[in-house]
Amino acid sequence: MSDDLRNSSAFDALLFLSFGGPEKVEDVRPFLENVTRGRGVPPERFEDVVQHYLHFGGVSPINRLNLAMIDAVRAELAGRGRDLPIYFGNRNWHPMAADTTRRIYDDGHRRVLVFPTSAWGGYSGCRQYHEDITGALGAAIPGDDPTFLMRKLPQFCREPKFIEASVNALRSALAEFDEQPRVVFTAHSIPESADRNAGPAADGGHLYSLQVKAASAAVAQQLGIDEFDVVWQSRSGPPQVPWLEPDICDHLRDLHDRGFTNVAVMPIGFISDHLEVIWDLDSEARDVAAELGMTYVRVPTIGTDPVFISLIADLVERYVDGDGDVTALGCGDNGGICRPDCCVPVRRPARTQ
Repeated sequence: MSDDLRNSSAFDALLFLSFGGPEKVEDVRPFLENVTRGRGVPPERFEDVVQHYLHFGGVSPINRLNLAMIDAVRAELAGRGRDLPIYFGNRNWHPMAADTTRRIYDDGHRRVLVFPTSAWGGYSGCRQYHEDITGALGAAIPGDDPTFLMRKLPQFCREPKFIEASVNALRSALAEFDEQPRVVFTAHSIPESADRNAGPAADGGHLYSLQVKAASAAVAQQLGIDEFDVVWQSRSGPPQVPWLEPDICDHLRDLHDRGFTNVAVMPIGFISDHLEVIWDLDSEARDVAAELGMTYVRVPTIGTDPVFISLIADLVERYVDGDGDVTALGCGDNGGICRPDCCVPVRRPARTQ
């Protein structure tokens, strides 16, 4: 494919690429084996998470919510005169990205935009989606067809509409309080070493945590909130590996000790309810708050907020005609990464016998 064709030809399909989740009890263990493979997750932590899924009948809400977002994006694009087929694929469970990519290819599409359901940089939020694309291409496209191209849309955590949708969600939660609560933003914890590698070494790394903190500050500023907290949740690695802290439950105890009685917890790191949201925040953190006598409200995720759906459509429209700022993508097409040392996966400690 020539550079002119690569950069200027219109795209003819959109892949909505997400994490995936089980939809029945029998799915839970094989799904979690996909998620944790090579990650050094202790067996006891694996079994704990199995039980979390079983608590909800083995069903994660993520696929259902992604399909709702896809329907909303399809309607938004249609309203803008865009008849763009939208496909759904996952990293860890059915429909798998490779199967969906083969379906896209068999349907005759050759230039595909990819919307990843992560706003952030870092390994899991960015580079791993490029690996998903590379893996899907290798498994699904016959003979490495040079006419087939997949372009991942850029991170969107700095987009004004992402901030606006988050403001909408937090504002609705604040209305439930008679007095201003302590606002706590949460995102998925990652190993400290992974965060150090989340950006170019020359820029100091830490792209992921800095993006989360910047987005949280932007949301708080628009609501006139001067003091707030950014904390982390859902760590899963071996205990000897330091992860981003403080943990949400530990932080609730600290807030209680400091005299706070009302708290609004916003999962800004997630665009829809994962198991990590409905278990870690709606169960564990809520139980801790109840034990402490704190009034606790969990802020909704933004997935189908019309403002956020409009943002997804905006991103598509920036690139669907083949133009758009390619340098803003950060990384390349067909799974290409921007630089070898950016967002590298954390090295797991060797298991001892």
